[in-house]
Amino acid sequence: MNQFSNIFPLIFLSLFLNCSSENVDEIPQEETPETVDTSLYFPPLNSTTWETKSISDVNWNAAQLQPLLNYLEEKNTKSFIILHKGKIVVENYFDDHTETSPWYWASAGKTLTTAIAGIAQEESLINLNDKVSDYIGTGWTSASLEKENLITCKNLLSMTSGLDDSFGDGISPSNLQYVADAGTRWAYHGVFLKMQDVIASASNQTWDDYFNTKLKNRIGMTGAWIQTGNTNVYWSTTRSMARFGLLISANGAWENAQIIPENFLNEATSTTQSINEAYGYMWWINGKSSYHLPQSQLEFPGELIPNAPQDMYCALGKNDQKIYIVPSKDLVIIRMGNTADDSNFALSDFDNVLWEKINLLIN
Repeated sequence: MNQFSNIFPLIFLSLFLNCSSENVDEIPQEETPETVDTSLYFPPLNSTTWETKSISDVNWNAAQLQPLLNYLEEKNTKSFIILHKGKIVVENYFDDHTETSPWYWASAGKTLTTAIAGIAQEESLINLNDKVSDYIGTGWTSASLEKENLITCKNLLSMTSGLDDSFGDGISPSNLQYVADAGTRWAYHGVFLKMQDVIASASNQTWDDYFNTKLKNRIGMTGAWIQTGNTNVYWSTTRSMARFGLLISANGAWENAQIIPENFLNEATSTTQSINEAYGYMWWINGKSSYHLPQSQLEFPGELIPNAPQDMYCALGKNDQKIYIVPSKDLVIIRMGNTADDSNFALSDFDNVLWEKINLLIN
């Protein structure tokens, strides 16, 4: 049983039901972004309506749908959605999960923090090149002041803080110990949560309030941040995860409003450091010549997910929570559930086999 499967108390149900988007009619509309794709569909903010397409509408191979669904069910999936240009083509639920059931994003939710960082920088609240201690003070690590002051907000987003990942995901100073100068070592680390503290401090709001106002409510998401052990985990419905994926695939725009700066998203979904080619700002990037994985300093040759399109990028979470975005095919694909095979931190063999099955459907 994974660490999330027994942490869904009734109090969360009450919290979740009260976390739907509010005051959406009061959100000021902005000018239409120049790059917005007018062929994209966006579901209404305050409605459960979401338009669909049939497999025949997109000329996919209908005979391959059931084998894909059978595989997903066999691999402990709770929910699966494929969007094409924003409209739902495939939406299936398994194991008593439903359209209204919340589930945890795990590390796929790191990309929510990335998005908020881009918004906060656009509002001139933060600068990613600034050191973290400019916003939350010194002494937030166990490193010397000299070494701590090397760590910038950009280092947190790109997993190059230089802090020792062997101490786990705790973010108290005792868990944040120096092992290398910031920018010289890539290591998957829960220290990224300090970005939430940075943004809360810079905005003079709680993290939840800033997140809800600047992102969640503006795209009609539901859900809530739930403290789980040493980390802050986002829970939502599968459709809310799909809304976020659609926002990202639309270059940060939602209808006629630019929510996340497009230039920031381009940077976030590109290689952001010289060590792990397949990593941006907490987004994983396919089509590179090598990659690193969590809890390893090894470099692996080849693409992250060989069977996936080269331009695909993704959010990956523990126990196979997935957001796949494929610009060349206008696709957003969501998978939530329990671990497909053995417990894993982000990437697993399941990704490659799943893409083999998806390709048979969409090609």
